[in-house]
Amino acid sequence: MNLGLQKRVAIVAASSQGIGRATAHAFAAEGCRIAMCARGANTLQQAADEIRQKHGTEVYAEPFDVTDHAAVQSFVEATVSKFGSADICVTNAGGPPAKGFLATSSEDWQKAIDLNLLSTVYFAHAVIPHMQKKRWGRIVTITSITTKQPVADLVLSNAVRAGVVGLVKSLANEFGKDNILVNNIGPGFTATARLIELAASRSTALNKKQSEIFEGWAADAPLKRLGQPEEVADAIVWLASDRASYITGQTLLVDGGMYKGL
Repeated sequence: MNLGLQKRVAIVAASSQGIGRATAHAFAAEGCRIAMCARGANTLQQAADEIRQKHGTEVYAEPFDVTDHAAVQSFVEATVSKFGSADICVTNAGGPPAKGFLATSSEDWQKAIDLNLLSTVYFAHAVIPHMQKKRWGRIVTITSITTKQPVADLVLSNAVRAGVVGLVKSLANEFGKDNILVNNIGPGFTATARLIELAASRSTALNKKQSEIFEGWAADAPLKRLGQPEEVADAIVWLASDRASYITGQTLLVDGGMYKGL
């Protein structure tokens, strides 16, 4: 199936590992030129080199913190200067710590807002004018199943990521006239380093083995297993493609059927 992404420029944030890394690979496999960022310079460079070697595509990689507005703006401008456009933007960042409500501090809330909401705002501000010029653009945010179904002890994620969904819907409504599609991906429990951190926290809180935590999460999904980063990445690439040209303002869960609602 031709997804119509050959030579498009795809920005993928937090792409040195996990879902972000798998997403950068998936876009590169479709013939996109890739712009990657993450905080860790070494792991980012390793990921970029791997993509160049495997897919033979151009890759621009820059280490920085996505909570830095000026750094995000500079990265997008550098991407456009190098590749000529910013067609696709996948916003992504690590999740906030696992805590119950009374264990959170005002500092925890501000950090979660900066990391998971404002970073998306910064990328959207930076890429939308370039997308408007070409009258073609795709923004895909990566959040979590928590936007539809809150998860215990993830109150920071439950609350702040819901704000991203509100932003997605607002941007979709405002910029649909410019042929800019804005959607959200909500992964369920996916086999990443972040999930290992959550399992460790849950293991301590419940006095259970981490293996029991993983087994419980898998059992809660109709498919009876955890998701893989590549499965989330495939959904993101499809949403950004010409095959999804009449879909905007939506949240697509990639959760193995874990969401219990209709």
